[in-house]
Amino acid sequence: MRSSILPFFPPADARMHEVCGAGAYAFAFMLSAQLGGPFMWVRETWETDQINPDGFADFVEPTDLTICHTKDQTTTLAVAEEALRSGAVALVVMSLNKPLGLNAGRRLQLAARDKKSTCLAIIPEGMGSNAAETRWRCNPVFDPELHLQDSTLQNWELIKNKSGTLGVWHVRWNKASRCLGMVSPASK
Repeated sequence: MRSSILPFFPPADARMHEVCGAGAYAFAFMLSAQLGGPFMWVRETWETDQINPDGFADFVEPTDLTICHTKDQTTTLAVAEEALRSGAVALVVMSLNKPLGLNAGRRLQLAARDKKSTCLAIIPEGMGSNAAETRWRCNPVFDPELHLQDSTLQNWELIKNKSGTLGVWHVRWNKASRCLGMVSPASK
């Protein structure tokens, strides 16, 4: 269900999207909460950062997440494609560290479209695929007045959108209602 508060979020289902920036994981968890249901996170085994259930329990139920470790990016893409084609998950998140070719991106788009699942690629800054429907740059925003109460203030920038409209929003996650809200930027 598309938000009336924030245009283009959640992004179009049955498509592949990309996100970069320090807030990419938060974006992925907020997207999974908005889409609901089980989701899969595919990442290579060499990645040292861990996804801790205590860290994302404010977004989704830890039992809704399946984490899959792969040996390389080729295997990551194959697992993500199979998960999308299965129709068993609403969202497949994959961490990529190399550019995604047009053929691989198109395969993911088709797999997502066939079973009405959404694919989200977490990519390094400046690396993107022409196949992606949208690309987001997400970063946390330090709010000196709220830093002790709330750490979810984010700056989301839509930097690619095949439908043409781009924009920048400050958003905050409400833990109690598990909803995303748009806020005014902090004054200086």
